[in-house]
Amino acid sequence: MQKKVKDDSMRQTKRNRFSILVFTIFFLHIVHIAQAQDREIIIQGGWLFDSVGDEVTRNTGIVIKSGKFMEVGADLTGRDLSNSEVINLSDEDYILPGIFDLHAHYNVNLIGKGRKDETSVNPVLFLANGVTSTFPAGEYNPEDMLALRKRIDRGEQIGPRLYNSGPYYGRTRREWSQDSTRQNIFRDVDYWAEQGAGGFKAKGISPGQLKALIERAHQHGLTVTGHLGSGFRNSVNPKTAILMGIDRIEHFLGGDAISSDKPAYSSLQNFKPGTPEFNDIVNLFIKHHVFFDATLTAYGYYGDRKEGYDYWIDEQKFFTPYVHEYLKDNSPRRTSGQFEKIYWVKRKTIKAFYDAGGGHLITLGTDHPSTGEFIAGFSSHRELEAFVLAGIPNAAAIKIATINGARALNVSNKLGSIEAGKFADLFIIRGNPLVKIRNTRNVHTVVKAGQVYETKALFKSVVGKMGPKSEADTEKW
Repeated sequence: MQKKVKDDSMRQTKRNRFSILVFTIFFLHIVHIAQAQDREIIIQGGWLFDSVGDEVTRNTGIVIKSGKFMEVGADLTGRDLSNSEVINLSDEDYILPGIFDLHAHYNVNLIGKGRKDETSVNPVLFLANGVTSTFPAGEYNPEDMLALRKRIDRGEQIGPRLYNSGPYYGRTRREWSQDSTRQNIFRDVDYWAEQGAGGFKAKGISPGQLKALIERAHQHGLTVTGHLGSGFRNSVNPKTAILMGIDRIEHFLGGDAISSDKPAYSSLQNFKPGTPEFNDIVNLFIKHHVFFDATLTAYGYYGDRKEGYDYWIDEQKFFTPYVHEYLKDNSPRRTSGQFEKIYWVKRKTIKAFYDAGGGHLITLGTDHPSTGEFIAGFSSHRELEAFVLAGIPNAAAIKIATINGARALNVSNKLGSIEAGKFADLFIIRGNPLVKIRNTRNVHTVVKAGQVYETKALFKSVVGKMGPKSEADTEKW
């Protein structure tokens, strides 16, 4: 009996020592992170596009401390940098503010079982591409996405800033009821606002329900965006939504330029900018300061992909071997003639909207959940190129991707441009993006909240990890 007590005591002592060791390692890890965050970071050399002006300027020095831009355009002459982390750039390096993707789908459909939010690999790939802020624009697994945001915020997982959109409001939500009352919607909005949602997304919603969503979201100081319709069969035309007070509209402008006696896409493929109806809806956007998330490339993915849809890195290497095997037996993709037409119409539309004075209201959203071919994290660079191919100047396209996104989420006082006093989010590329917009694809360094990441290392960390690992693993997908 005494021997048993002694053995139990020894085991308990070993457990205590192990617990102390684990705590000590964890404590030292936290201290190391805290010291790294407190350490001054200096970026010197290269060129800067700050999303304030329209030109690149020589970077004399950017000083970052505690996750914040302390100085931009600093004079480092004679300064003691021995205790600073110094990043020296060449004349081929260009610094840009972090990208905002306001339609950043984390959901994937890799083995034909429907969409699921993927929260392990996608966050890393968004960040590795310079996308430092994301709004999912509707979440299929909102509880999982909420947990992801908390892990990122606590520093337990690498990823961009995540402005949770919560579940869809409308028929896209699996458990949605078209009979949901105003009070039902109020309670639901209250719940997700209390969980820390960064805004809300409507899709397939009725007019009365959208009105309730907008009203309650604004009481919480949160914005509402919508994938809306033509007014056909109790859908909501963007014109109606703007007059209700909606903050952002996705995909198409709407108004009287599309017919209310048929679905929106039926009219959209024949949409013509420059008509009185087009001018009326553009003026309504500008008058009410409503942002337009054009999602140009989202439709082109399903079209002929004549330009802008090439790879600059093998995106499929991030899928598991099991997904690769599944895709070998999967049928080739089907193209949509309607979406191909809409893609080209949208390019003309966005340029006309820009020329009409709406450039400050355009935002970047990618809206392309992966089905095993392209991955959402890379899509922002294709969207940037599509803006330029449409005729929008390179500098304006970069502002659309950065400061405009911050304004649309009401966070431009602290993000969206490289200015002293704002949070330190940026990415560094090789090649002048004002000469060639495709140079934004050449990301080699990303800084988010003052933390420095090498793109190559981020990519390497998630190779072969997206999707189920085996047949037994498919239950989760």
